[in-house]
Amino acid sequence: MASAVLTGAHQGLWQVAVVWGFGVTLAIYATATISGAHLNPAVTLAFAIFRPERFQRKLLPGYWAAQLLGGVLAGLVILVTFGPFIDRFEDDRGLVRGEAGSEHSAMVFGEYFPNPDIFGTDSAARDLVSPLAAIGVEALGTGILVLMIFALVDPRNGRPAGKMTALFIGFTVAVLIALFAPITQAGWNPARDFGPRIVAYFAGWEDIAIPGPRDGFWIYIIGPLIGGPIGAAIYDYVLRPALPEESE
Repeated sequence: MASAVLTGAHQGLWQVAVVWGFGVTLAIYATATISGAHLNPAVTLAFAIFRPERFQRKLLPGYWAAQLLGGVLAGLVILVTFGPFIDRFEDDRGLVRGEAGSEHSAMVFGEYFPNPDIFGTDSAARDLVSPLAAIGVEALGTGILVLMIFALVDPRNGRPAGKMTALFIGFTVAVLIALFAPITQAGWNPARDFGPRIVAYFAGWEDIAIPGPRDGFWIYIIGPLIGGPIGAAIYDYVLRPALPEESE
């Protein structure tokens, strides 16, 4: 995101989405054997509720803390790596960090609705997406993601062979970003949003980071945590009963 917003390295939303998708795929490959690739608190919550045999509920607080720490570290990497580019981006556009409009630079850390890079940050843009609509989109996107993860790892559903599951999960993320990023920037992951947002707060964005315009930071926490378990429930109670008892 920082590369796309600050340097114009990716000219289309699909390019950004594909990079995100491959990033998720690589992260899954890197961590699956160690931690089960639990990178997203909403996904972890869904597994704790619906697959306790695969993820022990007592581990949830520790995993959430580790995920948030990872988000904070990622935010620090962005700040250190792209710091001079952020300064120039703000100077070129007359942005004052921490004041109205600086969502345009803060969006490389956390998400905003609607997407500032597409619709801007004025009142007309804000009228396009209400907080209720934003939390609905975040819940919907995360629900679809979790539903697909449950489907892809279920032996009864003829899951992809070998290590292809990670690729399909990454592709799901890319598709969801391409569809919904214009509306909410497609967070789907509370740790991915709130961790870097903490860094942005202390780096000068202050109220633009937390609580954010219209006090919207909570949307990217609550929305995914609602949507993830709903997606898992839909898979378990609507789709899974129609599957054969054993994979063929």
